[in-house]
Amino acid sequence: MTGRGHAFALGAFAEGVDYDQNPVHLNHGEMMRGPLCAVVAFLALGWNAFSQQAVVPVTTAQAREKRRISLDVAVTDKTGQAVGDLEPFDLTLLDNNQPRKILSFRRTDSATGSRFDPPVEVILVIDAVNLPYQAVTLQRLEVEKFLRLNKGQLEFPTSVFLFTSQGLHVQPAPSKDGNALAEVLDKANGTVRARDLSGGVYSLVEQFQDSFRGMQGIAENESRKPGRKVLIWVGPGWPLLTERFFIQSDPSRQNYFHQLVMLTKQLREARITVYNVAPIVGVTRELYKDYLKPVTEMRKMEIADLALEVQAVNTGGRVLDPGNDLAALIQKCQSDIGPYYTVTFEPPQAAGADEFHSLRMQVSGDGRTARTDFGYYDEP
Repeated sequence: MTGRGHAFALGAFAEGVDYDQNPVHLNHGEMMRGPLCAVVAFLALGWNAFSQQAVVPVTTAQAREKRRISLDVAVTDKTGQAVGDLEPFDLTLLDNNQPRKILSFRRTDSATGSRFDPPVEVILVIDAVNLPYQAVTLQRLEVEKFLRLNKGQLEFPTSVFLFTSQGLHVQPAPSKDGNALAEVLDKANGTVRARDLSGGVYSLVEQFQDSFRGMQGIAENESRKPGRKVLIWVGPGWPLLTERFFIQSDPSRQNYFHQLVMLTKQLREARITVYNVAPIVGVTRELYKDYLKPVTEMRKMEIADLALEVQAVNTGGRVLDPGNDLAALIQKCQSDIGPYYTVTFEPPQAAGADEFHSLRMQVSGDGRTARTDFGYYDEP
């Protein structure tokens, strides 16, 4: 069986072409091939061919519509339970501590979705790049254990991504059949190979680059699909590269700052909330907390500002304490998924490129807490 509509007709993670309907192996070199071909085609056509295309004028209203930003907001009460009966007047959006008018508001049930949005999709990323083989094996077994809970009947449509030294392997489509997902993951055991972590500094740099590109690839492709997604990264994430020799010049700092600006936008537009769970591997996981302060200008950029854990906090997700019962930790992340609100606002005109704006959502009622994106980078 190889039907497109069946999530596991192929019985394995395989290479394909269409991200939305077929399994894909996102090779990091190939991820740039499309844009590169487009540039080559443009150069081949020449400026004259390009200039002859009709230019459709953009109205002021269209320009303002394009600038609008949408946020998914989760609200909990003082006991941690989701609050799903709020009205627009219950929320106040603060942009750089100034009230910003909410232009649209809607409630969505995460499990059933609505006429605007499908049910929330859970994405499980098994990281086989940043851990030794024994820990990777534990992760795979624990993910299978989670998938088989409740007799394999998953609460949300779920996708399993395998991130290995060969790239990112993606299943054909999300499914609520946990047993089928577990079977496919079990058959893919030979694919889940850990990377050799004995290469010193060069190995750390390679781990960081491949991991960060993997996250960018996920965000870019998920932005093509409607609805909110909760991405649970199973593994400790990529190296923070905090040593001074990793970032020595203003050009390198500028490049990393640009990557931060782009990833922040990609994750928001893909409507991804990041969670992180990891086994106990004998290393501290507290260092990322030194990099939770927003980067407001290029000269303050550090590579650790791109850390997985930082992205989790910045998207309104969570970083759970390490533990070897990963199935329980994943279940804890999923229990966070409740009714949510989607609001839209128009950002002010920026004075310069990549101008950072902090965001905070105030909610009426004692003990209530709202979680959403930490901020955005505005453009003139």
